[in-house]
Order: sequence, then C-alpha cells, then structure tokens
Amino acid sequence: MIPGSFDYHRPKTLDEAVGLLSSLGEEARVIAGGHSLIPMMKLRMAVPENLVDLQDLGELKGIQVGPERIAIGALTTQHEVAGSEELADCCPILRETALVIADPQVRYCGTLGGNVANGDPGNDMPAVMMALNASYHLAGAQGSREVAARDFYDAAFFTKLQDGEILTRVEFPRPPADSGFAYEKQKRKIGDYATAAAAVVLTMDGRSCSAASIGLTNLADTPLYAEAASAVLVGTSVDDGAIGQAVEAAKAITAPANDGRGPAEFRTHLAGVMVRRAIDLALMRAGART
Repeated sequence: MIPGSFDYHRPKTLDEAVGLLSSLGEEARVIAGGHSLIPMMKLRMAVPENLVDLQDLGELKGIQVGPERIAIGALTTQHEVAGSEELADCCPILRETALVIADPQVRYCGTLGGNVANGDPGNDMPAVMMALNASYHLAGAQGSREVAARDFYDAAFFTKLQDGEILTRVEFPRPPADSGFAYEKQKRKIGDYATAAAAVVLTMDGRSCSAASIGLTNLADTPLYAEAASAVLVGTSVDDGAIGQAVEAAKAITAPANDGRGPAEFRTHLAGVMVRRAIDLALMRAGART
C-alpha cells in the first residue's frame, strides 16, 4: 500500500527537532531508520500529518565507553553497534544481539533508539537493555528526563515516551570484567522476530553469582524483566537446581500470544529453553563453567 500524504521536516539540531514537535502537535512523528514506522504507514496503521526526520542530528550518534558507564546515541545504527570493537570488548551481548536483528540491509539503517523506543514487544534490544539496567534519556519541550528501561514499557507500542519527546541516548553501567553475557533467540527463519528469546547477564565472584539479570523478548505485550528469576541465581554457584528454579520463575511471568509462531503453551516452554541456554552460555563466558 501507499502511505497517506504528509509534510516532511528535516531539522539540523535537537533543539530545532524538539521545537518542531512542539509546534506541530500530536499529528507529528519522528523518523530515524524508518524500519518500524514506514511499514505501519504503508498499512495505514499510522497516518502522521508530519514527519520529523532526525538523520541530520549528529549529536544523537556515537558510542562512548567510559570506565564506569557506557552511552550510545539513539541514532547509532545496529551495524555500528555490531561493528564497535570497543563495545564488543566490554559488553559483547550488544554485538550478539545486533547481529540477529533482521538482515544486513536493515541493520545499516535501523537505529538503536528506534528499536528500544518503538514499544514493539518483538524488538530485540529492549530486553537486553533491561538486563543491562539501562536508562533512556529523553528530551522534550519541558526539558530532559531519564527513564529506566525496566519502567519504560506499558503495553504493546505504548511507552513512557510522551508526545513531543525524543529519545536521545541509552546509558548503562559498564559491566564488571568478570561478567558473562548471552542472548539466545529462537526464530522461524533468519531475520524474523523471536518466537522466544532471553538476555542474560551474570557477574561471578569466584564460584558464586554476585549479580544476575534476565530479560525476555516477545513473550508478552511488552519486553519483560524477570526479576524473580534473576534473584534466584544470586548467591548460588548457578548449579542445575538454581537454573531450574530461574527457568520456572521466568516462565511464570510470560503471557505470549497464540499466533503464527506457535501456541502460547509452546512459546512459554520455549522461553524456558532459551533462558536455560542463555544462563549456561553466560556462565561459561564468565569463566565459571567449562
């Protein structure tokens, strides 16, 4: 289908973009890579009267790896995330996840900010950001604010992002050096949304787990932070018993749809499989299992 008619705007600065959104009102939408919005426009599921293209906002691009925190600009593409050696050295789950998003053509244009801000429960990066305890920095006419990734998602395509606000960057604590990471994704074919997926970050203190976090993709109408499942692993050696308890706790919070990816019961079962695989792999990468 062909999108409805709209006016096109291409601001040069963040302040100009925020001003445009404020003046244009509720019928304006921002566009970055466009891989979420444009298909919705073609299906007439979104019919914005104004498009505000952010591509010229260089201030929203780039990766900064500091000794304590990591910041990634919202317009940084998935290709750039996957290609950053500095980021891969300290937080390899981001490269691992970026490389299972869609296909190379999409990754060259699709942005990190678009993936996390859209509110699509099938997008891969939100669960990873929950596992990394990331925060989203938002700018609007009323100023700037920060929202934790774990608090950002309200329902499918509904988030804490208010009308007129722009997500400017994602920021999270730099994981300790003895951490292990994994993103395990089951899908029907290359480039597809997950049937079920799990992001796991583990920090080990010798043979004991000092911190754990688990995020789940496409298993409810929002990405999920499996808080109880994460807590089960802390203070344990992450043995089979602890893993089993974490798997059951993660499955308990899922509410997947019956759809072309399978019945809900199957997808919940698969969630447990993905969580178990991700924990095992993260543990091995943390050096606690051979």
